[in-house]
Amino acid sequence: MSSYERINDVLVNLFRDILSLEEKAMTSSAFKDLSMNDWHVIEAVGLNTSKSMSQIARELSITLGSLTIAMNGLYKKGYVERRRGVKDRRVVHISLTEKGVAAYKEHENFHRKMIDAAIQDLSPQETTVLVSSLSKLTDFFMDFKYQ
Repeated sequence: MSSYERINDVLVNLFRDILSLEEKAMTSSAFKDLSMNDWHVIEAVGLNTSKSMSQIARELSITLGSLTIAMNGLYKKGYVERRRGVKDRRVVHISLTEKGVAAYKEHENFHRKMIDAAIQDLSPQETTVLVSSLSKLTDFFMDFKYQ
């Protein structure tokens, strides 16, 4: 197998496997009422922040309408709170509730375990190369996204 074929195989399978494992781990957690979409919205809201709906939609690269539907569900389930802007009442600010913070930390813990497992047998030099390679890959995807 050529390097090109091996890299292609690794990337395609890695993306698929990470999403599958993440979904399996998160749906078997204490937060069974959350979809993978919900988990990513909670992650985008973040800890100790209050973000506008527009900021979150931009970060997730989704429409404001799609985010509104997701937020309505998260609000009903008790994961987020909404506040109207003081200066501009049209602006809605979102923050995590205590339940939302607990879910965020659960998701963060999954990511920490995944990264720890990925780098546990790597030397410091190999870790540096991995970080550099993944950063370049991220740059490619970001450039590709905005073409």
